[in-house]
Formats: sequence, C-alpha cells, structure tokens
Amino acid sequence: MSHTNYQYNPPPHTGLDILYIDSDLIIINKPSGLLSVPGRGEDKKDCMISRITQEYPEALTVHRLDMETSGILIIARNEKSQSAMGKIFQSRNIKKQYIALVDGILKENNGVIDLPLIADWPNRPKQKVDLINGKPSTTHYEVIQSTESESRIKLTPITGRSHQLRVHMLAIGHPILGDRLYASQHIIDKADRLLLHANFISFNHPLTHDEITINCPEPY
Repeated sequence: MSHTNYQYNPPPHTGLDILYIDSDLIIINKPSGLLSVPGRGEDKKDCMISRITQEYPEALTVHRLDMETSGILIIARNEKSQSAMGKIFQSRNIKKQYIALVDGILKENNGVIDLPLIADWPNRPKQKVDLINGKPSTTHYEVIQSTESESRIKLTPITGRSHQLRVHMLAIGHPILGDRLYASQHIIDKADRLLLHANFISFNHPLTHDEITINCPEPY
C-alpha cells in the first residue's frame, strides 16, 4: 500500500480551493459561512456542492461540515466512490482532526470528552448533552498553546454527531470563540467567525486503497 501526502499547489479554480482531485474524489477547503449542501429557501441555495457542480457536474455529497466551520470536505465524483466513502465514514476508518480557539485555560493539556448528545428539539438546530437519551459521543482534545484567556486546541472526534465539537467544548466550560449558536455574547464578540477548522484527514482511497493524507492549516 502506498502512502501519498498531498500538499501541493493545484491549478487555480474559480472560487474553489481544491486540495486534491482525481477521477473519483475532490477534496476541498470549504470557507466559513458557506453551507455544505443547500438549505431550505432561495437564500440557502448557494452552498459548497452547488459551487462545485458548476465546474464538476458529477459531484456528489459524501459528508458535511457546519456552515460556520471551515476546512477539509470530501466530495465524490461518481456513485461508486460516494458509496465506498460512505462506508469508510460509517466504519470510522478515517482520521479527522480540527483546530479550535476556545475560551479559557483547560485544566488538563489533553483528555477525552465522553458525553452523549441529542437534538434539542425546542431549540433546533441546537444539540445538547443528555445522559439518559443521548447517543454516545466521544471527542479527544489536546492543548496546543494557551494565552491568559484563550487556548488553541486540537480536536479529534471519534464519533460524528451534529455539532459535537461545539457542544462538547461548551459542556466542559470552554466554548469555541465566535460560536453564535452556543456561546454567550462575550465569547461571540471575540471573533468574527466560528474559530473551528477541519485541518487534517487521512483515509485509504475507496477504490485504489492508497493512503491519502490531507493537511489544511487553519486561517486564524
């Protein structure tokens, strides 16, 4: 099995920051503030997949990032690779990593957050911790650097629940800066966007089985 670390400057694309492309996959750097797929209403039609299909009409969704989250997003170019990538995600045979700036100084430099999550239906799209009815949700964290009032941390989700990283960090008292859905106004005002970025992903190509490793540094 070969190993390929794709860190190169691809050809320019109109409005697209493509990190890797072959006949089966497109891996792209999604900007913060853009939906991964269309939402309800005319004002939510613009999204990452609609922009990609303007240049690559065959593009198919594999997974999503929150609108406010930036970083690595995988797109399939045919149904076979879409199905195979779906199985890779379901079996968790993929390594994902995020970088976040959070409020406060964590007591431990690394640890595990194991708190079950469930949809907060009266306040949707919010999610919440529910120790009785929630689905198992696990996040590893590691502090990279701390200042007097903030910490830069590496987050590795073991499960892939909606808003998992945002709710887990809130639950342990360290909300992500700029989180307009979960944080207090004071924390929101510390950044002009949600400071959460998908910076790393590694998996075996669904068809060639080569190992693909993508790095995409956070823009903050």
